[in-house]
This record gives sequence, structure tokens and C-alpha cells, in this order.
Amino acid sequence: MYKTRLFAPGPTPVPEETLLELARPMFHHRTGEYRKMLGQLTADMQYLLQTKQPVFTITGSGSAAMEAAVANVVAKGEKMIAVRAGKFGERWSELGKTFGAKVVDVDVAWGTAITPKEVEALLKQHPDTVALYTQHCETSTATVFDIEGIAKVVGKTSTLLVVDGITGVGALPFTMDSWGVDITVVGSQKALMLPAGLAFIACSEKAWKKIDATAPGAYYNNLKAYKKSLAAWDNPWTPANAMVRAALKSTGMIRSETIEKVWSETRRRAEALRAAAKALGLTLYSESPSDSVTAINVPAGVDGEALPKVMANEFGLRAAGGQSQLKGKIVRFSHMGYTDAFDLLAAVAALEMALGKLGYKTDYGAGVAAAQKVLARG
Repeated sequence: MYKTRLFAPGPTPVPEETLLELARPMFHHRTGEYRKMLGQLTADMQYLLQTKQPVFTITGSGSAAMEAAVANVVAKGEKMIAVRAGKFGERWSELGKTFGAKVVDVDVAWGTAITPKEVEALLKQHPDTVALYTQHCETSTATVFDIEGIAKVVGKTSTLLVVDGITGVGALPFTMDSWGVDITVVGSQKALMLPAGLAFIACSEKAWKKIDATAPGAYYNNLKAYKKSLAAWDNPWTPANAMVRAALKSTGMIRSETIEKVWSETRRRAEALRAAAKALGLTLYSESPSDSVTAINVPAGVDGEALPKVMANEFGLRAAGGQSQLKGKIVRFSHMGYTDAFDLLAAVAALEMALGKLGYKTDYGAGVAAAQKVLARG
């Protein structure tokens, strides 16, 4: 019998206190009790995003917020730029085409990040671009983007900067207002330490000018409806009220810890895994590695599709393999949310043992020792 340790980059482990909230009796959502909860969750999300703008809570996965960020912003026939540096960058493109936008696809080599200079050149080439869509962290490649630098460039234009912060916010430094990000979307099942089921979106004043001037392309994800309802601390449609109540436990833990400390702890766990990989003779996939999720190249001679299965089935450690063109080529480990130093050491040990079982010449304990040295620094 194995204790499952979840290290996939979503969903991530959920604290026991949060899970217990989900077991409490159901309550009615059109009440003062719920409105008070939504008000507190809105304030908590403003803290996580470091924004003074309202943050809307949508019942749905992160993709629901991504859809809202396209359907309410880009009218049919208007131009948007989609930065495609991985599986989830491709989703921005797919959404734009679904809603009839004129999509300029910018393909960036997987494992690399688009630079502010490249963005500047793009906007000069396409000055009529309504919005540029990109990631904070591209989950499929474990690559972090320089959103602060990109925002400085985009902020000098009429174009909006829309950021998928689903695998970034709550784990990586992110300050929406001071950086000048116009729209940020987040999902509940990653750094927020919750099950999937809630999505969040915040929009700048610059973004709202465009949203107000655009006929919404969606009914359920109509941001004008959310804005109207939030003025009374309510949702336009039936909310996942039990999830909202549970979310307050997780966001409360983050606020108690402070977001800065959470960023620091996430970085330390990522550095420990990177040190372990190096000690085992392994290499990282990304040229711009994220602290929220690490992608390690599967060494030659090892079955890359079998590696995460062996870790899960024989050692109870659930990491993630590669997606699309990276299937069988990388293994990904999350550093988000409710994990600690000893969980990380268990992940390294499972990786060592699984590699050994698959024929890799493993120096057992070398990775664990390297990770311990990083974690022991405090």
C-alpha cells in the first residue's frame, strides 16, 4: 500500500483543512453568508495577484477564465497575437480562432521564452493588435517568461497584455499592477492548493475600456455580468459555493505565510530539484526554467513514457510526463502549493529508484544529498 504523493503540475495537493471544508453541509449561495465569503475571497485574490482591481470568481477551470479573456476583449475580425511556446500557448490561439479573431500565431521554440525585444518588434509589425496573449509559466515546458519586461513594452502601446498565470500566480513573483499587466487569469488547482473548479480573472482600467466597448462573445463568461454582480458581492450565475468556502482556507494560509515567503519557498524547492538532477547526471529541458514546475530530460536509453508510470505505480509518486511533441522526452515535477522539503526529497528518491529500475546507471542517494544541501540552507 502506497501513500500517494502528488507532484504533477496540477492538480496539486490540497491541505486537510481545506478538504474538510468541502465535507461540511451545503448552504445556500444567495445569502449574506455567501456574499461575505465572496468578498473575502476577492480580497485574498487581490493580494495574491498584487492588484487593486476587482478579481472575478468563475465556476469552471482555468480555461473558463482564458475564454473570458478572449471573448470579452477581441471582437470578431479584430487582431490578436498568440504566443505559442507550448501546449497552453496554443490554447490562446485556439480560443481566438473560435471567437472569430484574426489571430497572429507567434511560434516560439518550446523550452524558450519570448523576449521583450521580440514583443516590441511584433507590435511594431502589427500596430493594430488589440491584445497580446502569453503565459507567465508555460506548464508543458516548465518555462517562465519575463512578464515584467514584456509589460513595460506593451504598456507603451494601445495593445493589452493578457497573461495566463495559472501555473505562476501564487508560486512565482507576480505583481499585476506595478508590472502593468492588463488581464490575468488563474485556476484553483495549482498554487492555490484547491481542487479544480474555480477560475479567476482580473482586468486593468485600460482593459475595461476595451471590454466596455466590445460586445461580449460569451453568455456565461460575460465579464460585464460578473462586474455588475460583484458590486453586490455576488455572482451572476450559480457559483460553486462550497469551493468558495474551501478556498478561503487555502488563501488564508497563504496570507498568513505571506506571499513573499511562499515565493521564496517555491524557489528553494525548485533549486533543490535542479541540484538533484545535476548530481544524477540529468539535464533540464527549459532554457528559462520556472520555479513552479521543473522539466527534466529523460536520459538516453530510458523509456520516457514508462518513467512516470514506474514512479507512480511502484513508489506512489505521481509526476507528469511530457505532452504533445515532448511525450516520452521529459518528466515534470511541480513545486507549487502544499508540499514541503521532505515531500521534495521523496520525489528525488522516487526518481532515482525509477531510473535505476529502467536501466539508468544511478548513483543512489546522490540526488537526495544534493537536494538536502540546498534545503538545509534554509
